[in-house]
Amino acid sequence: MKAQGVDEDRLLLLKGVSGSFKPGVLTALMGVSGAGKTTLMDVLAGRKTGGYIEGDISISGYPKKQETFARISGYCEQNDIHSPNVTVYESLVYSAWLRLPSDIEQVMELVELNTLRDALVGLPGVNGLSTEQRKRLTIAVELVANPSIIFMDEPTSGLDARAAAIVMRTVRNTVDTGRTVVCTIHQPSIDIFEAFDGCS
Repeated sequence: MKAQGVDEDRLLLLKGVSGSFKPGVLTALMGVSGAGKTTLMDVLAGRKTGGYIEGDISISGYPKKQETFARISGYCEQNDIHSPNVTVYESLVYSAWLRLPSDIEQVMELVELNTLRDALVGLPGVNGLSTEQRKRLTIAVELVANPSIIFMDEPTSGLDARAAAIVMRTVRNTVDTGRTVVCTIHQPSIDIFEAFDGCS
């Protein structure tokens, strides 16, 4: 960028951002492509390791401590990365082994995966689960840790209207358990937009 004539040493991505998220409320982070939605969510979740972060983040009025926050939060990435050679149930059991003990059956019911419990995850676009089913599995893998706060990066990207509605029903079920859920969302349909309680 210096060669292009930019004098600054640091590129400012976000400035003057403030907001709050509440339990039991589904909040959307919205903006045009490149506006910094995912960057903001990564900063809030503590996943940004490079660059400069200035400002204050509080949890229930107390300064955020990442070590503690990581234990009560979950993050669903936009790309659903799962082992293709295990079943849906085995994916959740493995995630639970790596984290806290969990009621896996309750999570499977919440994200409506009971009928797929013995289905192989498979490879995206080749075999196994559909894109929408993979999204729900991604959410379930985070839910087995019983997080209070869940960040979701574009949970409906790449889905048609029917599949997006199914995923949003799963997200809504998650919110209705009293968790705080924050999603980035890009160009939502009116049905998806109305599923959210608040936008930032």
